[in-house]
Amino acid sequence: MPHLVAAMLLMLVTGFLIKLLQQPHVIAYLIAGIVIGPWGLSLISDIHVISRIGAMGVILLLFFVGMETDARQLVSNWKLSLFGTVVQIGLSVLSVWILGALYDWSFERILLIGFVISLSSTAVVIKLLQDSSILKTKVGQAVLGVLLAQDLAIIPMLIALGILGSDEVNSSHLMLQGAGGLLAGGFFAFLVLKKQVHLPLSRWLMQDHELQLFAAMNICFGLALITAWFDLSTALGAFLAGMLINAAKETQWVHHTLDSFRVMFVSVFFVSVGMLLDIGFLIDNLLEVLALVLLALLTNTFINAFILKISDYSWTDSLYAGVLLSQIGEFSFVLSAVGLQIGLISDYGYQLAICVIAVSLLVSPFWINAGKKLLNWNDKDEHNLSEEK
Repeated sequence: MPHLVAAMLLMLVTGFLIKLLQQPHVIAYLIAGIVIGPWGLSLISDIHVISRIGAMGVILLLFFVGMETDARQLVSNWKLSLFGTVVQIGLSVLSVWILGALYDWSFERILLIGFVISLSSTAVVIKLLQDSSILKTKVGQAVLGVLLAQDLAIIPMLIALGILGSDEVNSSHLMLQGAGGLLAGGFFAFLVLKKQVHLPLSRWLMQDHELQLFAAMNICFGLALITAWFDLSTALGAFLAGMLINAAKETQWVHHTLDSFRVMFVSVFFVSVGMLLDIGFLIDNLLEVLALVLLALLTNTFINAFILKISDYSWTDSLYAGVLLSQIGEFSFVLSAVGLQIGLISDYGYQLAICVIAVSLLVSPFWINAGKKLLNWNDKDEHNLSEEK
């Protein structure tokens, strides 16, 4: 208990300091995780428990994003989301291949590292979009579409790495994921085509806020559990659940009621990311880590900016979207762990990947703020989609 109180006090103090510096709270959570984790003061040593609680934060975050998303507007950007993500991953792998040719890396390692740097952080970017009130702008919706497409791309990435790391392909596993993908796509199409959805016992739900709360939570974690059973992202299921709640007017009240829970669990997620950072390893390999982080930020910024530019966005909007998507995402931790398990990277390579991912998440808000000021980007000229209705 004393360690828990000390950890919460540290988060509060760090939050105040970060607020004085006019930086997002994400920075405070990451720093707190580094300090209280096993590589810092060791106030909390069980990373697995914290990571599981933090995973609930990502689920709730995507659940809320689903409740705020216009399905038809998301569909209107499907070409950017689908083809843009494919091109972006391909260019990321190509960039790593050029670097890997200098160091004689194997094709498997090049593919793994290319996959790792191609994924942006859904949790970080959406949190920043929400805090800046630009989630519903044209750029915000474009970035959201790309993030969701990247979350889906983790499936074929894991399949490809599994094939490279084993002699056999598990056909039943592939069929399960394929069936889950089709069901998720069908459910999404249903929500797009259906103007309004009525939940069972809707008349009772409209009259009872407590029932609304439990109905919404069951839908959120229920769909997340279903997508997990199909070996798909739990965040995908939570996002679809949020869209269902958005279409079902009987449960609109829960949006504001659950917001405090979302803040708490999302903060724990970022704390868990900070706890993964091995300070000793980072200090010993600081120059290499910083060089790789800078390379990843620049590569992702310009690749994503190029993709939005060819999708008829202005250079200013394209570059700002590229800056937003520049960091390496939390799902890259999963890819790195898989790469270690199947022997594509060594323990040193895995620790290096963890440091690069964590540091990219840590510096991402500073990078985004600097890019916004340099580009002189603001949402005043952006047409807010919520005002269109």
